Amino acid sequence: MKLAADLGLCQGHQECLAEAPELFGFDEDSYQVVVRVPDPSDGQLDAARAAVKYCPAFALTLED
Repeated sequence: MKLAADLGLCQGHQECLAEAPELFGFDEDSYQVVVRVPDPSDGQLDAARAAVKYCPAFALTLED
């Protein structure tokens, strides 16, 4: 699975950090998400799915 962020859509809500702090970071200068783990392990997939689901800007994707 591949985790990605569309920085054109990211609005800096940081919901992804609340759901999966081990997968995401935050750039204070650009006020946007940073994907730290683009290829989450099987044990991280539930957190990755939650982050994608709860992103209010629909900026995150998780694809096969």
